[in-house]
Amino acid sequence: MITKTALVQLNASDDPAANLPITQGFIREAALGGAQFVLTPEVTNCLSSSRRHQQEVLQHQDEDQTLKGLRDSAAEHGIWLLIGSLALKTQDADGRFANRSFLIAPDGSIKAWYDKIHMFDVQVSPTETYRESDGYRPGSRAVTAEVPFGRLGMTICYDVRFPYLHRTLTDHGATILTAPAAFSPVTGQAHWEPLLRARAIENTAYVLAPAQCGSHDSHNGKVRKTHGHSIAISPWGEVLAEAGDEPCVTFVDLDTSAVEEARQKVPSLTHTREFETP
Repeated sequence: MITKTALVQLNASDDPAANLPITQGFIREAALGGAQFVLTPEVTNCLSSSRRHQQEVLQHQDEDQTLKGLRDSAAEHGIWLLIGSLALKTQDADGRFANRSFLIAPDGSIKAWYDKIHMFDVQVSPTETYRESDGYRPGSRAVTAEVPFGRLGMTICYDVRFPYLHRTLTDHGATILTAPAAFSPVTGQAHWEPLLRARAIENTAYVLAPAQCGSHDSHNGKVRKTHGHSIAISPWGEVLAEAGDEPCVTFVDLDTSAVEEARQKVPSLTHTREFETP
């Protein structure tokens, strides 16, 4: 089975209302290009490092206009849509947000959702520090979802550095691993492609990684940059399609037989052994 798929690469600002029609336009372009499965990046609705601004513009899931608008787009075009993630308010006492990925069915219903488990708390350079856990609370459950062209294992961005999550998803039937991201340019240049290829190779699964790109507008004037280079990787570890540094739609064909072929060639998923720790 061949499924035409599209990765939407965005340059989201910190204004959800302005971002929505742009995202819908790219989804329309993807659908008109024949895509049956469309994926958007992490924080599709709002890319911001200001917790105060996020408190002003973010919404709870039931009220979120981006989620409503993108569900309408999926239904309008009759496509499967992975909303890479939305930043959402929660009921948590400490006021932290959720970084939540949604799988939307062709009728606009929510098929599955996943909260990012691993928080990006790092200092990648003397001038570039992130403390994602200050604003977002981590998820606690791994998620797979059945679609007509396979089973998705849902991850978000920094999750890519944790092989055990991906192996758990594969052990529960995943044949396609989704990795929407807003990757740092510093770590992106060094690690983006190698990490994603490794997750594809060791799990003999497709990896689909739509990304944010460029310099992002913000109300506080603080510049945030992301790596771009949305990428699709085969179960054999081949780069099938890759975007550049600008917002765009990148098409790729998924062949469900490629997963089984790779797993027959190197059946490493069946070779797991217990061992004593050091």
